[in-house]
Amino acid sequence: MKKTAALSVALTALALSFTVHADVDVSLGSKDRVTRLFAYPNNCNVICFRNWTLEQTVEHYLSQSVQRDGYPSAKVSVTNDNDQLHAKITGVPDGYDKPLTRLLNAGDLAYTGASKLNADGKFAYNWYLFLPLGMALENRKSVELLHFPPDYSLTQAQDYLRSATTDRWATLLTDNGIPADQTPAYQTIIDIAPIAAPANAGSDLEGVYSYFNDYQTTMVKNVSQSAAGTSLPMVAFGAPVRNWLKAQYNVNVPVLGLAIISPATGQTVSVIGANHPSYIWYAADKSNYGGDEAKADAAGLKVMGQDLSAACWQAGMGQTPGSNAASLLTQCATQWQVTHKVETCKLFYTSIRNLTPDQAAAKCRTGSVGRQLDQLRKPLPEMVKKQA
Repeated sequence: MKKTAALSVALTALALSFTVHADVDVSLGSKDRVTRLFAYPNNCNVICFRNWTLEQTVEHYLSQSVQRDGYPSAKVSVTNDNDQLHAKITGVPDGYDKPLTRLLNAGDLAYTGASKLNADGKFAYNWYLFLPLGMALENRKSVELLHFPPDYSLTQAQDYLRSATTDRWATLLTDNGIPADQTPAYQTIIDIAPIAAPANAGSDLEGVYSYFNDYQTTMVKNVSQSAAGTSLPMVAFGAPVRNWLKAQYNVNVPVLGLAIISPATGQTVSVIGANHPSYIWYAADKSNYGGDEAKADAAGLKVMGQDLSAACWQAGMGQTPGSNAASLLTQCATQWQVTHKVETCKLFYTSIRNLTPDQAAAKCRTGSVGRQLDQLRKPLPEMVKKQA
């Protein structure tokens, strides 16, 4: 898997080196529109954490996109001409404006939904409309369907991919052979609630999805296709997202379940169900088991095996979109839950229990953990499973 990933990255870099680069001018719209769609100002509460102008804010997010698309020498300049903003992007292929324009047009739909939500008195004072800015616009490998972005990704990081959730999943992708600097290409996110909110706002946000239906379906249709028109694999994280897929596309996608959705006529997208990336910390919390650490470790190992298997599928399908999804999933599940289950164990203890590699290796050699490894094939306790 790791050799294949390295070869894929090398071929991608070679292809990009032969791409004809151009200067692309993009009309972003009125100052008011850009202010709404870029959540400006991102981080001001009397004192601005980063005291950027609107133009600097847009330049920041568009620069993230061109870098994550694999154009390190590209430059972005945003200007205001009579309250109409324009972006000039140099060093990118001709036509690079098209996916950006589609994102902003979808953003208008999100703003309409958020406005209706607010008019109905359901938009909380500490929520922010936050579009998936700064991610790869063109050279994507896969799509991640999530619930909502945490507020600090906007107010502190100004980076949609900077969160405990996305950082952990990026690590799992590297465990499956994707170089760390290439993981953003696999993490193009669609949040079914495009609202940056505190991490504990999940239950409140479950009641807002219908306000963003036009935005959600438009984003899924647009983002799940590559620039060449190839359908990209999608990972559906967490129960709220998997329930939304059931309601929207009439598919059941349990954890490590597979489905096919059709976002548009003639378009089919392979989807895998996964735990929420942060779920493992709940599943492995011994307070859920009356303080029984062995049971908590067993549940955590189960989730770790599932998560590594899902990330393996995502990595493989992202490298070769035409792969047989079911066969690849069988291969990945066997790899992490049977053949390399000791490695799964070590990764759990180093990344979740914060043990050293030597401590984790010792832990994974003990008889008690050997019995816990057998739990990888068994269902989670119901009290934990229902939260997955």
